[in-house]
Amino acid sequence: MPAKVDLRAELAVGKNAFHPGRVCQVVEWIADVPRRAPALIERMWDDDAGVAGRAADVLERITRDPSLAMRRLVQGYKEEIIGLLSDARFAKLRWNLALTIPRMTLTVPECRKVASVLQTWLDDPSSIIKTTALHAMADLTRQNPDSLPEVTDLLRIAGRSGTPAMRARSRILLKALERPEGKRQQRGSLHMFD
Repeated sequence: MPAKVDLRAELAVGKNAFHPGRVCQVVEWIADVPRRAPALIERMWDDDAGVAGRAADVLERITRDPSLAMRRLVQGYKEEIIGLLSDARFAKLRWNLALTIPRMTLTVPECRKVASVLQTWLDDPSSIIKTTALHAMADLTRQNPDSLPEVTDLLRIAGRSGTPAMRARSRILLKALERPEGKRQQRGSLHMFD
C-alpha cells in the first residue's frame, strides 16, 4: 500500500458490511507504521457498518500480535474502546470488539464494566455475537478471577440451551477454564482466534 492512503476509502471496499474487503492490506499498512493506528481506531465510530466493522476487524487482527509496541499503542485508547462497546450497533463491530478488549490490560472495575455490556449481548439475535460475548467473558476471567464462578455458570447454561455455536464454544471454553491454573495460558485468549 502506498504511504499516502485514504484509510476510510480502503475500509469502504467490500460487497456488503460483512465482506472483508481490504482488511489484510490495511493490517499490513498499520503494522508497518503503528502511529497510523489512531486513524484506524477513529473509523470504528463510522456511520457505515462496513467501514466500522472492517476497522474493528483490523484492530482485532493487529492485537493478535504480541508486539509490545502495538499493544501499548492500542492500550492508550482503552477508555475510548471500552466506551464504544456499549454504543456499538453493527454486528461485525461488536464481535471484533468482544475479541479485542480482553487482550487489553484492564482493571477489575473495567472487566466488570465490559462483562456487564457483554452480558446484554447474550440477548442479541446474532449467534456469532452471543458466542463471541461468551468467549470474551471467559477471557476476562484471567484479569478478574472473581468472575470465574459466574462465567462458568453462564457457559454451562449456554452449553445446554444456547445456539449450536454457543453450545460448542461453551464446551471448549469450560474445558479450558477447568484446567489447573498452571496449565492455562497466562495472557490472551483461551483458544481459537489467537
